[in-house]
Amino acid sequence: MSDLPDVLTAWFARRGWHPRRHQLAMLDRARAGRHALLVATTGAGKTLSGFLPSLVELIEHPADGLHTLYVSPLKALAIDIQRNLVTPIEEMALDLRVETRTGDTPSDRKARQRARPPHILLTTPESLSLLLSYPDAATMFAGLRSIVVDEVHAFATGKRGDLLSLCMVRLQRLAPGLRRVALSATVADPDGYRAWLAPDGDIGVVDLVVGEPGAEPDIAILLPEGRVPWTGHSGRYAAEQVMAEIETHKTSLIFCNTRSLAELIFQDLWKVNTLGLPIGVHHGSLAREARRKVEQAMADGRLRALVATASLDLGVDWGDVDCVIQMGAPKGSSRLLQRLGRSNHRLDEASEGILVPGNRFEYLEARAALDAVEARELDPDLFRPGALDVLAQHVMACACAAPFRRDDLLDEVRSALPYSALTDELFDRVLGFIRDGGYSLKAYDRFKRLTEQDGVWRVSHPQFVRQHRLNAGIIVEATMLTVRFKNGRNLGKVEESFAAQLSPGDTFFFAGLSCEVERIDTEDLVVRASSRPARIPTYGGSRMPLSTNLADRVRTFLATPAEWDRFPPDVREWLQFQEKRSVLPEPGQLLVETFPREGRHYMVAYSFEGWNAHQSLGMLVTRRMEALGLKPLGFVANDYALACYGLEQVTDPAALFTADILEHEFVEWVERSHLLKRAFREVAVIGGLVERQHPGKRKTGRQVTFSTDLIYDVLRKYEPTHLLLEAAWADARARMTDVGRLAGLLDRAAATMVHRDLPRVTPLAVPVLTLIGRERVATGTADDALLIEAEALAAEAMSLD
Repeated sequence: MSDLPDVLTAWFARRGWHPRRHQLAMLDRARAGRHALLVATTGAGKTLSGFLPSLVELIEHPADGLHTLYVSPLKALAIDIQRNLVTPIEEMALDLRVETRTGDTPSDRKARQRARPPHILLTTPESLSLLLSYPDAATMFAGLRSIVVDEVHAFATGKRGDLLSLCMVRLQRLAPGLRRVALSATVADPDGYRAWLAPDGDIGVVDLVVGEPGAEPDIAILLPEGRVPWTGHSGRYAAEQVMAEIETHKTSLIFCNTRSLAELIFQDLWKVNTLGLPIGVHHGSLAREARRKVEQAMADGRLRALVATASLDLGVDWGDVDCVIQMGAPKGSSRLLQRLGRSNHRLDEASEGILVPGNRFEYLEARAALDAVEARELDPDLFRPGALDVLAQHVMACACAAPFRRDDLLDEVRSALPYSALTDELFDRVLGFIRDGGYSLKAYDRFKRLTEQDGVWRVSHPQFVRQHRLNAGIIVEATMLTVRFKNGRNLGKVEESFAAQLSPGDTFFFAGLSCEVERIDTEDLVVRASSRPARIPTYGGSRMPLSTNLADRVRTFLATPAEWDRFPPDVREWLQFQEKRSVLPEPGQLLVETFPREGRHYMVAYSFEGWNAHQSLGMLVTRRMEALGLKPLGFVANDYALACYGLEQVTDPAALFTADILEHEFVEWVERSHLLKRAFREVAVIGGLVERQHPGKRKTGRQVTFSTDLIYDVLRKYEPTHLLLEAAWADARARMTDVGRLAGLLDRAAATMVHRDLPRVTPLAVPVLTLIGRERVATGTADDALLIEAEALAAEAMSLD
């Protein structure tokens, strides 16, 4: 067992603590020079586990210069960790400097950090990549001993993980003795993360340290006093009961799956907040000042409740939070555990959580999530090859720091696991793209960022170095407008597509306020506070997908009547009536129901592949219906089913669900839709083809979109095999359409389809059919009409006549 320096031992004793087994195990691995992945439940002291070896080493062997990098997926988390790390350092009177470096850090402090770096620097992947683009990076990082990647599950499998993996191999070249550490509470595939963390993907050099199990979470499903609703996905009906929970707890976190839902739930809670308790709202579109203000209020214990999104999923430690409420279904057991960990953020205290399902299918999903948590079943982690636009950005960063030789950089890049299978040909295409933009663009000097001479690659002109540092980054937001008051006070941002629907005098909820539009400028949405009813901002991007393991558990519930005794009476009755009226699918089956209603013909497929996949499938199936003369009128989808409706009866649904739909209709649809252009905009910005900022001036989102659309049209016409078009296709397939889940569904459809042609609507179809009309209707009086329609539909479905 590792011995601690006296000053640390005394600090633990003063706190009445003792180091946990896994914390000492991490110190042992560090003293042995081993890389390590720590998987430990929230509240187990993961952060201290990551920093303890650095503190011990700096106490035993004091030294100047940068010793430890801590990389976090969130700016807020880096700031929170700094606060929690500085306290013990000050209490032990250690002569150590701990600083953060993110996009929000003032430029003078950034310059000082490069000249005189702190002992411990807390940062994000993007800020680390920028640091590595400076010529003095070799000096700054030469003495680096450790890099700690916190909440590694949050980004390792995506583009930010690709960038961080490339940064780590560059750091390893600059500091060969660098030790890599990763921390997480929710990892389903530890070996996958060990390989991602390891130099050259050598899993054997990374030790797995498993923390002590914590107290079992205390989770309940909140049911309304009446019945579980037929429709909805937000749990809004339970606002009064949620407010009652807030009143009986010290501090509550209310999680919502989207930013617009967070604004809506905040308003619902405020209306029933008869005691006038202080509650707030927090999401990524709010202005930085607004977020910081709310975070500080939570840290100071001045709020009784905070409505939040995934912006607070990770690691922010507010010890007074004693209840977490999830509005709507959690969509995954790992996400649920992560959010529950914000409650009673201590190992030996049970996290208290409440789930508020939005409808009957969501009740089954909530029950499945509870069972998965009890079984310690986590959502699968899907690793994939590294993205080419990210690689192009990294190569440019390396060139900004110093000239390089092609073979040397290729060897370095291949030592990052996501790029370990990168071919010579593909790497040369990446270099060629940065050299001149590709043969369709090589006539333009603005795309000639690299020059090669005598085997050495260097930046063509200093302007490209400035351009890279201004524009580098992985997160490409949708085109946004700033929401502000006439006096200049900034509230945050909404998407341009939402703002385009507004006119002066319209109202919408934002930052917890009802805002009335005064005018819309090129970059600003100028508003004033209003007391009038309001709409809710509609944010783009994909919804959270239903995880495959929860989908499988819900399927099993449907086919196992012995489980139904655990469900509320109305959910039981719903399933029993479905069994009498039609059939309940077995776990491996694809149930397709067809029936007429009010002059239309409906087809409902219960595929359980998630909203994103169903949206894509709906587009494809209705295109095929059109080609077959079935006169489709539209479709709606939720996480569990897809419903298409038209003027002609579907007699052979199997003909609509064939694998070749991905070869024909899919390609045609993606190329004609905005999907590929949107994906191209992102890869063009990440890959450095289009800049978001010039010195002293930032392009509007509209200008960026105009630039990328022009280049997209040129490349589609003259160079369809361009590197970035291939990267955009990969993005459109995977991230935007869940094509992997679609392919699996279509591959098994022919063998597993069960078709039931019925005289009228079935109970199982009601939740998805009630969405017809809702997608295009604003909240308000229209909600009442939709509710009446849902009740009428349910009464028809539940009748045995």
